Amino acid sequence: MSLQVIVTTPPYADYLEEIVAHPLVSGFRLNTIMPTKDGPGEAIDRLRTYGQPLWVDLKGRQLRIVGSASPPFTEIRISHPIKVDTPVTAFFSDGTEQARIVAVDGNRLILESGPRRVVGLGESINIIHPSLQILGTLTENDIAYLQAMKERGMKKVMLSYVEKLSDIEEVKSVLPDAEIILKIETQAGLKFAEKYGHKYGRLAAARGDLFIEVPQPHKIISALKKIIHADPNAIVASRFLDSLAYHPVPSSADISDVAFLLTEGYKTFMLGDIICLERDTLVEALNLLDAISTQI
Repeated sequence: MSLQVIVTTPPYADYLEEIVAHPLVSGFRLNTIMPTKDGPGEAIDRLRTYGQPLWVDLKGRQLRIVGSASPPFTEIRISHPIKVDTPVTAFFSDGTEQARIVAVDGNRLILESGPRRVVGLGESINIIHPSLQILGTLTENDIAYLQAMKERGMKKVMLSYVEKLSDIEEVKSVLPDAEIILKIETQAGLKFAEKYGHKYGRLAAARGDLFIEVPQPHKIISALKKIIHADPNAIVASRFLDSLAYHPVPSSADISDVAFLLTEGYKTFMLGDIICLERDTLVEALNLLDAISTQI
């Protein structure tokens, strides 16, 4: 089976020359929450030197922490103003931690309890409630990256939390020629994918947040099937081979998970931050994906 891998690339990583040479690698992903000394242009220029297609991953309407705090009984600030009925539960750490929001004031969330640690800058937060309204799509950082791309004649964009056509239109208002990978991460995103397929861009099943957003954990299976049905060339991203970040021997479950995704028809995988931050973990993941794909 022909398999391709998009690799998340920290701007200052010193092992990318080796990664570029791997036969599975078909492109780089720049996660725009990663810090740089001199802003978006520096990150883009560093990664362009390796000659791989570079996808700039905009956060869009994804909710992230922009003002850290130490719960409980505190406030945090997030990337977008929201409206939601309170009290309501918020999820952190890929859904493994919870907090109770008792009041909302624009982008200020007042927490009554949890998580029992410092909530740090850049963390994602999921609020799953039918009353939730996220006001706005692109962040100031997103727009800065789009402008840097425009200055350099670049057009490959990933857009998180795509739910409606206006999300795409907002990107194109800054970068008219944008070639957009549409990351499907919510129930509204799944409805978008079922309605439009890949008419407005290649789809990506972004499993990290999608797993949290489905109504029951096992519903991730049908969500993945819907996305690959809507776009036979869809990308699958996140939450695979994570065991390699903690142990050099992968778990049986991780191997079976990759085999399932390949069997469902996914032929392009995007490795996420947890795998790509260390050279040894990344190389092992690439080699393991290659080995698994030869058995499907």
